[in-house]
Amino acid sequence: MGQTITEKIFSEHVGRKVYAGEIVRSPIDMVIGNDITTPISIKAFEESGATKLANPDGFSIVLDHFIPAKDIASANQARISRDFAKKHNLKNFFDEKDMGIEHALLPEKGLVVPGDVIIGADSHTCTHGALGAFSTGMGSTDLAFAMITGGNWFKVPESIKVVLSGKPGKYTTGKDIILEIIRMIGVDGALYKTLEFTGSTIEHLTMDDRFSMCNMAIEAGAKSGIVAVDDITREFLADKDLAREPKEHFSDEDASYVQVLEIDVANLDPVIAYPFLPSNGHSINQAVADKIKVDQAFIGSCTNGRLADLKVAAEILKGQKVHPDVRLIVTPGTQKILREANHLGYIDIIVDAGGVVSNPTCGACLGGYMGILGDNEVAISTTNRNFVGRMGSRSSKVYLANSAVAAYSAITGFISDPRDIKL
Repeated sequence: MGQTITEKIFSEHVGRKVYAGEIVRSPIDMVIGNDITTPISIKAFEESGATKLANPDGFSIVLDHFIPAKDIASANQARISRDFAKKHNLKNFFDEKDMGIEHALLPEKGLVVPGDVIIGADSHTCTHGALGAFSTGMGSTDLAFAMITGGNWFKVPESIKVVLSGKPGKYTTGKDIILEIIRMIGVDGALYKTLEFTGSTIEHLTMDDRFSMCNMAIEAGAKSGIVAVDDITREFLADKDLAREPKEHFSDEDASYVQVLEIDVANLDPVIAYPFLPSNGHSINQAVADKIKVDQAFIGSCTNGRLADLKVAAEILKGQKVHPDVRLIVTPGTQKILREANHLGYIDIIVDAGGVVSNPTCGACLGGYMGILGDNEVAISTTNRNFVGRMGSRSSKVYLANSAVAAYSAITGFISDPRDIKL
C-alpha cells in the first residue's frame, strides 16, 4: 500500500512504516517557541524538574509578537525567555538583534529542513510544510514535553490531495489559492488532516507563494500543509547553512487520500475573504462592485511579509500616493527582508507614497500593537485571520487579500482590483 509524504516522514522518524490514523511517538527535529507561548513552556519545563534540554540545537525561541516591548507586561514576558536562553546557552535564540517573524525567520536561517518533524506553540507553524516537512502547531505544555524528551506523540493525519492546474494570472498568488480552498471546504473542512498541494500549478509558484498556502492550512482546520520538494525548493535552500541534511519524500501514486480537490488556477481571480471568517471568500470582482471603503491597508505578517510582497507593493505604489483617508502599514517579515527591500529601493517607494514601515512583528495581525483598528474601522489586510476583533475593536472589519490588492486599495481608498492599474 502506497504512502503519502506525511506518512513517509513519520515512517522515517519512527523507524517503521506507518499510516494515517496510527498514534506514534516521534522524535522532533525543531521545536519553536515565541515570546507569548514560551514562558508557559519554560514554567512547565522547570516544574517538571528538568535541567537540560533534550535537543538544545533543535529548540528555537523567536521573540516576535510584542518585540520591541509594547508595555511593561510584554517586557517582563520577554525577559523570561531571555533568561532561559542565557541559562541554557541557547544557540537559536532571536531577539531584537536579529529579529523576524518566526515563520519567516527560521526558513531564512536554514533551521527548518525538508523531511523534518517540526512543532511550535503557534498555530501557523504549518508554514514550514512548504519545504516538504511535517510542521504543526501544538500547545505550550506539548512544547515543554518535547523540550524535556526530544519527541512527542502524534496521530498521523489523513491527507487531502489538492490538485492545482494552470498558470496563475497576474496578481493571483498563493494567498488567493489558499483562500479559495478555504472558501470551498470551510474553516473545519480539513480538520486534523494534511493539505497536500500538488499539480502543474506548483511549478509556477514561488517559495513565498508556497509559504502563504501552507501558513493558512490551519484556517481550514488542517493539522498541516505540505508541498513536495522540487527545484524551486532546492534553489531556495542552496545558499543556506542547513541545520540538517534534507530528506526528500514524495507521495506514492497509490497513496490513499480521504478527499481530492481540483482547482483551475488559470481561471482564478484574486480572492477577498470578507468578515468574519477566512472561509467567507468572494471574487475581487464582487468586492469592487460592493465599493468597500477602507481606513487601513496592512501588508505583512507570517503570511505575506516576504520580499515578494514588498516588491509588488513597491511596483504598484511607485509614483503614487496613499489615499488621504487611508493608513498604509508595511511590516517586513525579517530584518534581512527589510534590508533587501531597502537595497532594492522598495522602502523609499513605500515611504514616498505615504506608507509607514515597521520593524518585523506579529503585533498588528493579532491586534496587539503597530496597527490596531479603532471602532467601526475597515482594513484590507494580508494577514491570515479576520475574526471579530482580530486586529482591534470588536466593531472593526478585516478583509483578507493578497499584497497587490492591499497596495492598490491603499491608493484608491476602496478595495480595488490591481489588474485595473494603468501603469
